[in-house]
Amino acid sequence: MSKIVCKFGGSSLADAPQFFKVAEIVNADPGRRYIVASAPGKRYPVDVKVTDMLYKCYELAAKKRDFGPVLHEVGERFRYIIHNLGIGFDMDTELDLIASVLKAAPQRDYAASRGEYLNAKILASFLGFPFVDPADYVHFTDDGAYDSERTERDMADVLTGLPNAVIAGFYGARPDGSIKTFSRGGSDVTGAICAAAVRADIYENWTDVSGMLAADPRIVMDPRIIDRISYRELRILSYMGASVLHTDAVLPVSRAGIPINIRNTNQPEDPGTMIVTDTYDRRYAVTGVAGRKGLSVVQVEKAMVSDGAGFVAILLDIFRKHRIPFEQCLTGIDTVSVVIRSDLFRAGKERVLAEIREALVPDMMDVKEDLSMIAVVGEGSRDARGVTIRILNAVEQAGIPVSTINQGAGDLNLIIGVPEEDYEAAIRTIYGVIK
Repeated sequence: MSKIVCKFGGSSLADAPQFFKVAEIVNADPGRRYIVASAPGKRYPVDVKVTDMLYKCYELAAKKRDFGPVLHEVGERFRYIIHNLGIGFDMDTELDLIASVLKAAPQRDYAASRGEYLNAKILASFLGFPFVDPADYVHFTDDGAYDSERTERDMADVLTGLPNAVIAGFYGARPDGSIKTFSRGGSDVTGAICAAAVRADIYENWTDVSGMLAADPRIVMDPRIIDRISYRELRILSYMGASVLHTDAVLPVSRAGIPINIRNTNQPEDPGTMIVTDTYDRRYAVTGVAGRKGLSVVQVEKAMVSDGAGFVAILLDIFRKHRIPFEQCLTGIDTVSVVIRSDLFRAGKERVLAEIREALVPDMMDVKEDLSMIAVVGEGSRDARGVTIRILNAVEQAGIPVSTINQGAGDLNLIIGVPEEDYEAAIRTIYGVIK
């Protein structure tokens, strides 16, 4: 029998009707043995996610204010699910424990994690599967760094001993037992950890869309669904703004060569998007386009900078000392351009620029702000150069100024910088070329 790890997102487990859909999906294939659950998401557009309510509980508790009404609202969300599923579950005891911990020693990560914890316990009861608490098996160090080696070993030990299980997503624990969460979307990471630990045949990531889209549907009307994408392409598109899958979720499964299938809980018959090690000769030269706003470029010019020993290293070290990570670093014969986040750069801008002038004595230095970066990827493209030329020509003809161009060797991997006000127009222009 195959081993499938399924992660169900917040929209897939937002209420009781969604739980019934999840159960039908799980029961449709006996290989779906290990289920990772998120906290309940929004039931309708103006709804509030349970995790956001739990953050509010923490904020009130930290200020020694009454968080009872908000925690009661959290409990009502879960009680509604429990009642409609027709299962027995002692929600009062669970809520009393959460309240006592928040009163005694409020911890933000503990509060946030309780949505996944409770939803996973309820789903386990509904499916008749054992519940696995990741606080016992997903490990972080004292300083909050994820301990992958110990986690995969311990998770493999517990899961391989169980024919089925429901695992809460999003969190683990430090050596002292205190809860530590991944960043938002971290249930994707938990799913990938479990898939790698049991050497799953496939990792199914169930959400509310039928796969990854080739462009942002808020910008491009009816973009096509990507049927197949490589791990590397996914990492680039996710990093640049495509939000279907948490970027860190790719790493554990890509190392193990486990394919990911992004599926739609509400349309389970749709094949979704397959994420694999290598792509194949496909219909489209370009897999997708995605971008990020809120960036700046610092350009430093000095004659024959490429000959200067350590010039780039010194420049990047200045940004590092000011805790400003660089997004891209482009070098030429006489210039170095560093792409950074504007929000991190703005506060210490003058200090950083002054330090660059003192340390490197540049011939010229220029700063471009309010920029966006757009990535276009297509592994296996037989006409990468031709596609690149067509994209750049189309952007130029649309009257959109390009501030930076970064092109990888071989397969299509193009990143261009454009002003923020031209971001959406550039995305539509590029998609018009690649669709």
